[in-house]
Amino acid sequence: MSRMPSLSSPFLLGFDEIERVLDRVTKAADGYPPYNIERIARDDRNPERLRITLAVAGFTLDQLEVSVEESQLVIRGRQTDDKTRQFIHRGIAARQFQRTFVLADGMEVLRADLKNGLLSIDLARPEPARVVRTISITPHE
Repeated sequence: MSRMPSLSSPFLLGFDEIERVLDRVTKAADGYPPYNIERIARDDRNPERLRITLAVAGFTLDQLEVSVEESQLVIRGRQTDDKTRQFIHRGIAARQFQRTFVLADGMEVLRADLKNGLLSIDLARPEPARVVRTISITPHE
């Protein structure tokens, strides 16, 4: 049985790439690390923006990497086991993760901050330009 694309309306033309991105995002849903996404209102110095906050307790600055690869925000965390330590009980494992967010065209990463085990990444939300273009009609007789 083939899956019916959700963007298959004849009025939605050229949205094939969005369909592929949606499929990729739903397949890559992992719960670690937990995160929040919040909208931050415009103020005197900053535009309206989005803030992604990830709970990365136990990770140091040099174990985290934030990058933009093509149209994706990629956050990676890499911890290694310290072989010199001897645990009697180990409930906190050294763990690696990769969390990916697909960015809309024009989204910009403004900054990334690490404080109290929370990694916050601010993104600028682009102001959509209203473009109206008149198409001339060529008469044929």
